[in-house]
Amino acid sequence: MTRLFGTDGVRGEANGLLTADLALRLSQAAAVVLGHRRTPADKRPVAVLARDPRVSGEFLSAAVEAGLASSGVDVYDAGVLPTPAAAFLVADFNADFGVMISASHNPAPDNGIKFLGAGGHKLDDAVEDEIEVQIGEPPLLPTGADVGRVQRFSDAEDRYVVHLLQSLGGVSLEGLRVVLDCAHGAASGCSPEAFAAAGAEIVVIGAEPDGLNINDGYGSTHLERLQEAVVSHGAHIGIAHDGDADRCLAVDHTGALIDGDQIMGVLALALKEAGTLKDNTLAVTVMSNLGLKLGMAAAGIDLVETAVGDRYVLEAMRAGGYSLGGEQSGHLIFADYATTGDGVLTGLQLAARVAATGKPLKVLAEEAMTRLPQVLINVKGVDKAKVKNHQVVQEAVTAAEMRLGEHGRVLLRPSGTEPVVRVMVEAPTADLAQAESQVLADVVKAELAL
Repeated sequence: MTRLFGTDGVRGEANGLLTADLALRLSQAAAVVLGHRRTPADKRPVAVLARDPRVSGEFLSAAVEAGLASSGVDVYDAGVLPTPAAAFLVADFNADFGVMISASHNPAPDNGIKFLGAGGHKLDDAVEDEIEVQIGEPPLLPTGADVGRVQRFSDAEDRYVVHLLQSLGGVSLEGLRVVLDCAHGAASGCSPEAFAAAGAEIVVIGAEPDGLNINDGYGSTHLERLQEAVVSHGAHIGIAHDGDADRCLAVDHTGALIDGDQIMGVLALALKEAGTLKDNTLAVTVMSNLGLKLGMAAAGIDLVETAVGDRYVLEAMRAGGYSLGGEQSGHLIFADYATTGDGVLTGLQLAARVAATGKPLKVLAEEAMTRLPQVLINVKGVDKAKVKNHQVVQEAVTAAEMRLGEHGRVLLRPSGTEPVVRVMVEAPTADLAQAESQVLADVVKAELAL
């Protein structure tokens, strides 16, 4: 049987894979696994529920509420809020677990259900497996006074915004003009509220969700409108969220992209300067640009590399007690303030660094790192299982690495879901990166073809 949970909860097309019936059964199973099994017998479990604004979230949240309450869990419905807000509220409210209904940066027809454990942490695979097993068991259906209650979490957004502002440590954004692109998503209310309360002059785009326009031409996957708005409004910085606002990409005053690696570099230097970068270490994935590693090494900051995925960054951060980590895509995790990637928090911290230093974001990014040209080729129709141990392929990788030297990098990574090998090369020039990646892609195709 195919595992129901993917890398980020249960996700699929609403009313396709993800039906109201499945949402109900998932929630009833979670009520047992995350609630009753992990709380004292005399305590009724409590869950926090939030969603992004896509239209299917309305019926799915109703099904989740019904499933949880019917199995004896009290539900606090926080309404439309970012994923990191849900995680924060689980911890802040001392709830037993949380549920976030979102498909992040996916288009409106998709949706997803993600469960958060006590403290707002993502679930381990083993706990997700428990929930899957429990779905096959008869649901827990108490009666009378033992059924759960559902109520509106009336101050949820206020709590989250106050938390965000406290993370600034008194730094004001007064004098900064900031363009915010909220992707017509979950941050459409709280991100402008937080930036304005911090003192910034804000220009807001992509903040009119209608349930169908989430991520449609706006947000971190469509930066063109943000780039245009930053330049036309003479803004100091632009911030782009995705649908559930767990990531952040930025634009400098010239309209140039500042990606997750550059943001991490800027903020790692800020934390090191403040003495709060634990062990002077930054946690990143293997996809982070070599330029980040070189820039951080020059600044006396070590990198810990993980597999691709924010859950693996989180695992490394928790194991080492590190304070900052993230991905090139803009998922940044500040362990002192959050248990998951938080795009609004990241945007505020980045703007605060610009305000505190008086330097343009472009200059801060250049001081942190020089981004090397990176080329990625997906080689399809190959036996991905053989890539790590195939002699000819590995000899080709070694030869490419020798040609590139210390200012280049090669990464061959099998896809997790398709017969595809991803060939990534970084080099001092785009032409060299393209040439070397094509050579390796041709070898992989010739040697591993199915």
